[in-house]
Amino acid sequence: MQIIASIAASAPFQRFEAAVGTLIPEWVAGDNAPPFLLAVSGGPDSLAMLAMAAACFPGRVAAMTVDHGLRPEAADEARFVSQRAAELGVPHTIARPPYPITGNVQSAARTARYALLSAEAERLGGAFIVTAHHADDQLETILMRLSRGSGVAGLSGVRPINGRIIRPLLGFRKEELRAVCATMAWQPVEDPSNADDHFDRVAMRQALAKAHLPITPTALDRTAKAMRDADESLNWAATTLSDERLQSEPKGGLILDVTALPHELVRRLMMLAMTVLNEAPPRGEQIETAIAKLRGGEAASLGDIIIRIVDFAAPKWHLTPAPPRNTPRKVRD
Repeated sequence: MQIIASIAASAPFQRFEAAVGTLIPEWVAGDNAPPFLLAVSGGPDSLAMLAMAAACFPGRVAAMTVDHGLRPEAADEARFVSQRAAELGVPHTIARPPYPITGNVQSAARTARYALLSAEAERLGGAFIVTAHHADDQLETILMRLSRGSGVAGLSGVRPINGRIIRPLLGFRKEELRAVCATMAWQPVEDPSNADDHFDRVAMRQALAKAHLPITPTALDRTAKAMRDADESLNWAATTLSDERLQSEPKGGLILDVTALPHELVRRLMMLAMTVLNEAPPRGEQIETAIAKLRGGEAASLGDIIIRIVDFAAPKWHLTPAPPRNTPRKVRD
């Protein structure tokens, strides 16, 4: 605690406090606000976050480390985090998924981790979940999505606040966070999977290390924010248009009037229609293929929704749930 007291006024700590205040000013001002729940793996990013949060908001943070059971070293790493948290007077919990992580390991581990964090946040009275995504993560994410042909929403990158999840480190570079750990005399955990270029993110990270792109966190944040603003504007426009362009059909389903609409608004109205019909939102390439078919005069399908053209001149499309599959035949008496 003596180390924390001596460096709490340093620039990184002040920037962290300011970032939290910008994201959720009501939390900073609220005396009875629930604690932060920090997701701490033991790497340099989350350890630095642990130190800065403990210094800036003493007595108002808790931490959790998730041991996914994927590496034998993970249990020791979780205990290492527990020791660092104890040094700072931060309550710390180690959690393990109730089932083995299989399939797409990174995706399954992420799903399990957020489920455990959400359950602990509820137990703490609705705490915000704080993750250690930083500017380098943001750059990797945006370039990965660019390589996959993402649209405006994808290119908005990692969002600083998403429901109860907040990410106050998006203005920090990784080397800055390593420097905080060095100041604390902490040796962070190094996960070997972060060097495995079979993972897309690691491959992108290694490519960026060789490229030395002159992109600053400030410029990156400005671009990501512009994309988020554009995405929110398009969502607002589509929602507003849905009142006049998306109508219930007496015989079931919905009629979508796409007359003179730009492609992106048609796409978003289709997504809204799928939600109204209780169908899971389709993947980007699936909805693009469906729209192309309809523009070409063909019927299309998305999941269990059939889409047919009912007016070529307008044009208007009819979206309706497909009939149940394999319906058993009635047996005569």
